[in-house]
Amino acid sequence: MLQVREDDDFHRRIKQRRQESNRRFAAFFMGVIILCVAFSFFFAMQSESMQRQYLYPYPYRSVVEYYAAKYHVDSSLVAGMILSESKFRSEAKSHRGAVGLMQLMPETALWISEQIDDEEYSLGALHEPQKNIEYGTWYIASLEEEFGGNDVLALAAYNAGRGNVRDWMEENHWSMDFHEVSAIPYEETRAYVASVLKNRQKYLQLYGAGED
Repeated sequence: MLQVREDDDFHRRIKQRRQESNRRFAAFFMGVIILCVAFSFFFAMQSESMQRQYLYPYPYRSVVEYYAAKYHVDSSLVAGMILSESKFRSEAKSHRGAVGLMQLMPETALWISEQIDDEEYSLGALHEPQKNIEYGTWYIASLEEEFGGNDVLALAAYNAGRGNVRDWMEENHWSMDFHEVSAIPYEETRAYVASVLKNRQKYLQLYGAGED
């Protein structure tokens, strides 16, 4: 009986080792598959066509380029802003109440409507891509003018408010030549400015400066 139990224990151990070996092989094989898929996806995303389709899409391109030209602002900058603000989702709304593609606050949009003499403005219109892009493009153009064409300061003002940026400039002795994104006090604003500037370069690379 002792010999039988020893034989059973031996075969049980052999079976367990085989099962463990099979599990390890399956895990290794699955890891290889996942790694291959990841590499394939990575290399596929290096192609311009894949980046255009999945990473840096450009809906409403003609609208962006029209208003960018009208208000004399870089269309790639506007496209980069929309990607960072809403990922081109016209129905987007933030927890703070910012609305639409370019995430405009209703009170800001009302002020913009007064500046451009748009008597047809309504809160509901902010969900319309054309109206939202027009207002957002006019606003960043006005900030670019106010801050001497400085993209970093203009984008920071778009995100955090022109008053905050003016305060930072005074407190930290920034000039209109300021470009040190990492020195922006608000973490959210730092991340936003860096994101938009990166996006602008990609849109410029993939689509050109308002050209096909």
